[in-house]
Amino acid sequence: MSAASHRALVRRYIDEVWNGRQPAAPFFAPGYRRHLAATVPPLTGAEQEQRIIDFQAAFPDLHFTIKDLVAEGDRVVFRATMRGTHQGLFRDIAPTGRPIAVAVLEIVRVADGAFAEQWGGPDLLDLLQQLGAVVSLR
Repeated sequence: MSAASHRALVRRYIDEVWNGRQPAAPFFAPGYRRHLAATVPPLTGAEQEQRIIDFQAAFPDLHFTIKDLVAEGDRVVFRATMRGTHQGLFRDIAPTGRPIAVAVLEIVRVADGAFAEQWGGPDLLDLLQQLGAVVSLR
């Protein structure tokens, strides 16, 4: 696949899965891994799909706007803004009705036309602060 087809795959994923509420599983290769943090085991495709469903339940009007989309070799990097309204339970935080606008930065490794690995994500600290959560780094 070319860099252009890798970019098109990631754009379709955002449009269809995050913005269109379609299943994510068709985008994930067998053995897919979603890396969230260095100290946390990676998620499987099924776990990542549940994570997306949970986000969409907490923010039913969630929408991604792509700001940058760059591909080189088997990697695609995208920067986006995630906007929505907190209308459902999110990480034990009851619905606040607050709007959110959060930066997202991700790297995707593509293999055989599907996502093999994924790193990064939304700025969760900023998101939690926008919901009024008290977050301490100490």
